[in-house]
Amino acid sequence: MQSGLCNLTHVLTFIKCFGSACSSLCFVRYMDTMASVMLPYNQDDYMEDLSHDHRNNKTQLSKAMEDSQKLLLSLQYPEGYWWAELEANVTLTAHTVVLYKILGISEQLPFHKIEKYLRRMQCSHGGWELSYGDGGCLNCTIESYVALRLLNVPKTDPALQSAKLFILSRGGVDKSRIFTKICLALMGCYKWSNLPALPPWITLLPSWFPFTIYHTSSWARATLVLLVILFDKKLVFRLGADLSFDELYTKEGVMSSCNMPASRDWKSSIFLGVDYFLKAMERVGLVPFRERGLKEATRWFLARLEETGDYAGIYPPMFYAIVCMNKILGVELTDPIVSRTMCALRKYFVERDDELVVQSSLSPVWDTALAVRSLVESGMEPDHPVLQKAGEWLLKNQVSLQGDWAYNVPFAYGGGGWAFQFCNRWYPDIDDTACVVMALNGIRMRDEEKKCGAIRRAVNWIRHLQSTPGGWGAYDKDNDKEWLKSTPIDDMKGLTDPNTVDVTARVVEMVGRLKRECTIMSQCSLIDTCMPPDSVDRALAYLKYEQEEEGCWFGRWGVNYIYGTSGALVALALAPPRGAYKEEIRRGAKWLVRMQNKAGSSMSDREAVNGAARTEDGGWGETCSSYGDLKLKGWCEVSTASQTAWALQGLIAAGDALGDYEEDAIHLGIKYLLSTQRGDGSWHEAFFTGTGFPCHFYLRYHMYAQYFPLMALARYRRRIEDGRIGKPSWLHM
Repeated sequence: MQSGLCNLTHVLTFIKCFGSACSSLCFVRYMDTMASVMLPYNQDDYMEDLSHDHRNNKTQLSKAMEDSQKLLLSLQYPEGYWWAELEANVTLTAHTVVLYKILGISEQLPFHKIEKYLRRMQCSHGGWELSYGDGGCLNCTIESYVALRLLNVPKTDPALQSAKLFILSRGGVDKSRIFTKICLALMGCYKWSNLPALPPWITLLPSWFPFTIYHTSSWARATLVLLVILFDKKLVFRLGADLSFDELYTKEGVMSSCNMPASRDWKSSIFLGVDYFLKAMERVGLVPFRERGLKEATRWFLARLEETGDYAGIYPPMFYAIVCMNKILGVELTDPIVSRTMCALRKYFVERDDELVVQSSLSPVWDTALAVRSLVESGMEPDHPVLQKAGEWLLKNQVSLQGDWAYNVPFAYGGGGWAFQFCNRWYPDIDDTACVVMALNGIRMRDEEKKCGAIRRAVNWIRHLQSTPGGWGAYDKDNDKEWLKSTPIDDMKGLTDPNTVDVTARVVEMVGRLKRECTIMSQCSLIDTCMPPDSVDRALAYLKYEQEEEGCWFGRWGVNYIYGTSGALVALALAPPRGAYKEEIRRGAKWLVRMQNKAGSSMSDREAVNGAARTEDGGWGETCSSYGDLKLKGWCEVSTASQTAWALQGLIAAGDALGDYEEDAIHLGIKYLLSTQRGDGSWHEAFFTGTGFPCHFYLRYHMYAQYFPLMALARYRRRIEDGRIGKPSWLHM
C-alpha cells in the first residue's frame, strides 16, 4: 500500500498548487467590515445581548432596502463572489489543536489565540455549547477540555475544574459521540476496541449487495472510508508522558471496558450482535480481504482529493485524510499531496487579532447565489456589472465532473450542478444548484446563450437525481436506507441523505420561477423537457404528504419548522396549476401566524413548557431545541432577522396563491425588520439558524441576517406598489 501511494504521489506532483485565489482571499476585509455587528458569543454574552433593546423607529422601507443593498455591495469580493463566516461550535477548533499536536507542528499554530477563544466560549454552567443558549453539550465540553489540556492548561485551572464537573454530570466520556472517542483513542486515552467495528472489506462490497459505501450520505462516505484505514491501524500518539483524561470517566481513573449503547430495538440488537462477531473475528486475525480493502480505501480517497488539496468540502474528512496520509501512509508533510491538503485546511481558519476559530466548511456559492437573488429582487438592474461579475464567477464554478452522485443514476452523464464550497467537484448538491439557477436567471449576462446552457444542464442534472418518493435529498438519489440509523457507528443519525422538504421545495420553486419568468414559448418548452411536468407533480405530492397536522413542515437544513414551512409555501404558491394547493397553503400560513411573537398569539402552552418570557416584538424565532422537543415547534424567546424573513416570504407567497394576505401579521413582521435594522444596513443575530445535523450540529451563517431580510422587504414593497397589500399608516415608502 505504501508503494502504491508513492506512485500516486509521483503522478500528482505535476499538478500546480493553484489554490492561490482561495487561499489568499481577503477574508480579513469582511471581518473588519462586519466586526461591529457579527461578533461571536457564548451563552453568557448572548443572554446579555438579548437584554439590550436594539430597536429603532425606522419606518422608511426604501431607505432600509438601500442601506441593506449598500452593505451587501461593500462585501462583494473582487472576483465577484460573496463569502461570510460559517460559525459552528468549538469542536472543530479543538480538533485542530489535536491534529497539529499529532503532526508535531504545533509551532505553526497560534495556540494562544485558540486558548483565548476556547476560554471565552465556556459558559457559566462550565460547559461549551452546540448553539447559543442550549445549556451545554457533553461532546463540545470534552473536546474543549482536551484541547486546553494540550495547550498546557493544568487540571487545577478553574475553567477545567468547572468543565470536569459538567462532563461528569452528563455521564462522562462513555456518553460522548463517536468522533470524541476517536479523538481520545488517537492519544491513547480511550480504547480502540470500544469503538464499533469497521472492517476494510466494506469498501469492496459490490453494487448488488444490500450495503455499499454508496448507500451512506456523501459527507459520511468521505469520512467512513478514512475511518476504515484508521480503525484498522488503531494508531496511538503519546503526546505527553503523563497525559491522561481518566478524570473524565464516571469511575475515576478507569476507562470503561464496554462502550456499545444499550439496545433500543430489534434492529439495533442485530447490529450489536454483528459488531460483537466482527470484533471477535478481528481478535483472532480473521479479517477477510483486509489488504485489498485497505488498498481500495486508499485509492478511493486519493482519487477524490482536489487539485487544491480539498477533500469533500467539510472539516472531518480533511482532518482524517491528513492523519492517514502522514501517519499511516508515510507521506511527508512537505510532499505536495499533503501540503496542498494542509493549505486547503487552513482556509477554514478565521484568524482575528486575538483569536483563531475553525469553520466546518466554506459557503461562497451559497452566499453568492442568495446575495444575487436579494439584490435582483430589491431592484438592482439585471445587467448591473456587479451582478454580471457574480454571474461569471458562478458560471465558472459549475461542476461537469461525474461525481459520486452518478452511482444511483442509471444513465449517468456529465454533471451540471454547483457545490457549496470553492472547490468540491465530487459533491455538488441540489439545494445550491437550484438556488444558483434562480440567481443566474435574474441576471442579464453578456453571453446569454452560455448562461441558458448552464441552466439547462443544471435543471437536467437535478431531474436525474429525483428520488423514488418524489422529493430530493441534498446530494444523492435514493440515499435513504433507514436501517443504517440503527448501526452503532451512526450516533449522530447522519449516515443517510433522504428526501427533505426544504430541498424539494427549492427545486419546485426553481421550476416555478423559470416558467413564470421565461419570455418566449421555446424557453418554456425547454423547461418542460428538462423537468417534465410529471416530475414536478411527484415533488408536489411529496410536499403535500409531508405537511404535519398543525400545518407546518419540517426543516432539515435550516431551523426548523419556520424554515421548512416557508420553503414549502413558496414552492406550492408557484406550482401549476395555480391555486391547486389552497388548503395546504392556508394551513401553513395559519401556522406561521400562530407562531408570530405578538400579543394574543396562542403560545401559552409553549411558555409553560419553556418557562421563559416571550418577546412580543412582531417577528418570528425558533430555537434549535425544537429538533429534540416537538413542543417547541416555531418557538423562541426572541425573534431573529433571518427567521422573520423566512416567515414573511412564506406568508407573502401564501397570499399570492390565495388572493388573501395575512396583512396584520405581515405588517408586524416588516415593522420588526425595519425597527431592528442597524445604521449600516445590517441586522444583528446571535442565534444559530442553520442546521448541519438535527440535535447534533448547528450553524450560524453570518450573512443569513443580511440577504434574507432584504429579500423579504423587496417582496413586501412589490405587493404594496401593485396594490395587493394595503400600505399601513406608519410606513413611509
